[in-house]
Amino acid sequence: MKKISLLLMAILMSGLMYGQFHIGPQIGYTASKLSYKGSDISNGLKHNMLVGVFMRIGKKIYIQPEVNYMTQGSVFKFPLTGGSASFVEQNVSLKSIQVPLSLGWRILNAKVVKLRIFGGATANFIINKDIQHVLHPGEYLTKDDFKDLQWQYQLGVGVDVLMFAIDVKYYGGINDLFNGNVTYDNQTHAVSGAANVFEVTLGWKIL
Repeated sequence: MKKISLLLMAILMSGLMYGQFHIGPQIGYTASKLSYKGSDISNGLKHNMLVGVFMRIGKKIYIQPEVNYMTQGSVFKFPLTGGSASFVEQNVSLKSIQVPLSLGWRILNAKVVKLRIFGGATANFIINKDIQHVLHPGEYLTKDDFKDLQWQYQLGVGVDVLMFAIDVKYYGGINDLFNGNVTYDNQTHAVSGAANVFEVTLGWKIL
């Protein structure tokens, strides 16, 4: 985190020096899903909000660092055979500090509306792990199965209307966020996976 803070400070100073700088708060909606590899476990989207701040340096070509507080996760369904239930659920909720860094290109520069496309990388620092305990025979995911940092790539499109900035983004996992063994229905499965996130943010350029 210290290196990230120093990088953001350097970007801020360069933006102030060249006079092509915007900063402001933002809020957003996220739909996240933790995808499994190597298993027939199913899962669904988890809907949450985020709050943060963004900076933008440059005009036609720009860079945009952000710092956001967000929640992500998923509800996993472990299949069962026999008995009264066909599956057992486990709810995973992760609170994190998200630090995206984007490189963007303004492709439309109308008087009121500006259209942008961008991509980049994101460091996702997990600061709290809420893993629901499953009251069913077997071994399921624990906090120790989840890493404290996941790297993600991002792609998106943005629209500026006056002082407001609307961004629509997709985040995909570069490295695995979790890795472990789960036992259910008398079978042990090695599982791993990453976080995939769809995000919409509304920012206000106060400078």
